[in-house]
Amino acid sequence: MKKAIAILCGGGPAPGINTVVSAVSKVFLKDGYRVIGLNEGYKSLFSSEPNMFDINFVYADEILRKGGSALQMSRYKPKNEEFKTDFFENNNVKLLVTVGGDDTASTANRISKFLNENGLEVQNIHVPKTIDNDLPLAEGSPTFGYHTAKEEGTRIALTVYEDAKTSGNWFIVSAMGREAGHLAFGIGGACQYPMIIIPEMFDKTPITFDAIINLVISSMIKRKIMGIDYGAAIISEGVFHFMSDEEIKASGINFTYDDHGHPELGKVSKAHIFNALLSDKLEKLGISIKSRPVELGYEVRCARPIGFDLMYCSLLGMGVKKLFDEGLTACVVTADPKGDIAPLYLKDVEDKNGKIKPRLVNMKSQKAQLVFNEGIQYITETDYEAAKAYVSKPEDFDFRKILNW
Repeated sequence: MKKAIAILCGGGPAPGINTVVSAVSKVFLKDGYRVIGLNEGYKSLFSSEPNMFDINFVYADEILRKGGSALQMSRYKPKNEEFKTDFFENNNVKLLVTVGGDDTASTANRISKFLNENGLEVQNIHVPKTIDNDLPLAEGSPTFGYHTAKEEGTRIALTVYEDAKTSGNWFIVSAMGREAGHLAFGIGGACQYPMIIIPEMFDKTPITFDAIINLVISSMIKRKIMGIDYGAAIISEGVFHFMSDEEIKASGINFTYDDHGHPELGKVSKAHIFNALLSDKLEKLGISIKSRPVELGYEVRCARPIGFDLMYCSLLGMGVKKLFDEGLTACVVTADPKGDIAPLYLKDVEDKNGKIKPRLVNMKSQKAQLVFNEGIQYITETDYEAAKAYVSKPEDFDFRKILNW
């Protein structure tokens, strides 16, 4: 029976998934392997009837530049007792290629150990993907899909800013990001937004809704002092990950709650929450500014990959074959800014509980310092006198005092 490899995708989509699948498929097909694509991720892998199909060169060529994922994705996380060897034995699979985040990679490692314990030598190589750019790769090496998501987000955010200028009001944009603010920072910096708010800013003070809203108002007042009656602020949804349930509940926003009593944040627009709280405070302060919410998330996940990600994902796909030929397993394939391929082992980047610590925006970097010190606009002590035309206590809206910088 011909040797085979199997490819599956877990988690949510990111631009470039199809490019990775295409590149992996082509290099293994060239060497005579059978390439199996699995739909529904791990849910299908251990099914009695796996949702699978053979990938040929023409199919791999067709999906190369497409957004989304040709292999249907799933967040299903199998328990150890669900593991079985049938699929691998029946198809003579020698390599399991997984495309996903850290959860997908960790599950693949568990499967790899199970197969080896049962006498099957099946290598596992993981291709890390996330638009959040928060996996612990080397400084300067993005996760694939991030640059395309940033490009698409920038296109939308610039249009939103043009609308603000045209209509003379403000927009409050929320961007995806889990715990890290890379996407909001990248989009806001590219668009020269007057206010960018990411969780990493709050390194010396707790994250609260009041602090976030005051930062936005600080920018609004500064723009008014400058004679500008429009603007936009972008806020990373990652701020929610550092708020207590009590802080979220006290916001006055009506949430639904899960079985453990936690607010179900995935079911609501974060931009709507920020905008509602902002509008309420502006009214209490007597400041006449109209603002509108814009959510940036699902709109950027399935965009057609830009040239950067097409090249990057092609390298990662070919890198899978390189690491496989070297006999490596239970590792993540990486490509540095030079394009050199190297393995990354999860055991080297996980904590004692097996959790991968996210890579956050480096606030000490010159890029971050320039954006937050020079790029965005907010009131400081030199603006207090002029700011009193809008608020009685300007110090409450002083950017640096809010953050305790």
